[in-house]
Formats: sequence, C-alpha cells, structure tokens
Amino acid sequence: MINQEQAIEIARQRAEEKGWGFIEPLDVIVRRSWRGGVPMRFEIVTNAHNFGAKARFTVDAETGEILSEGYISR
Repeated sequence: MINQEQAIEIARQRAEEKGWGFIEPLDVIVRRSWRGGVPMRFEIVTNAHNFGAKARFTVDAETGEILSEGYISR
C-alpha cells in the first residue's frame, strides 16, 4: 500500500514523462470504496483552485497504478 506522498510522486513522474506541467497547489482527495472495486485511491489535481494548466490523476493505493489521467493546458 502506498501513502499520499508516494501517490503524488507517482503522478509527478508521469506528468514529467508526458511533458505536462505539475503546478502547485495540489488538491488530493482520498476515496474509499464502499463495496467492491478499488478499495482505496488518491485523486490528485494540480494547480488547484486556479484556471488552466491542470493535470489530474487517479492512483490506486494498493498497487500505485495510475487508473486515469488527463491534462488541460489552458
């Protein structure tokens, strides 16, 4: 199981690989499943509460796998 800091680092590395900005502040939400599926995941959004240059990642807390990702440049 990974912690929040590790999830952020996984997301930061993926953003770097893709050439996406990884701008702070970050919004990190921990989601726990009520039934089945991924038991816990981290939802990470960069440049939180600001416009443009947002990267979004969902990271599985059990495996560290990125379940979804996206980027808005403007």
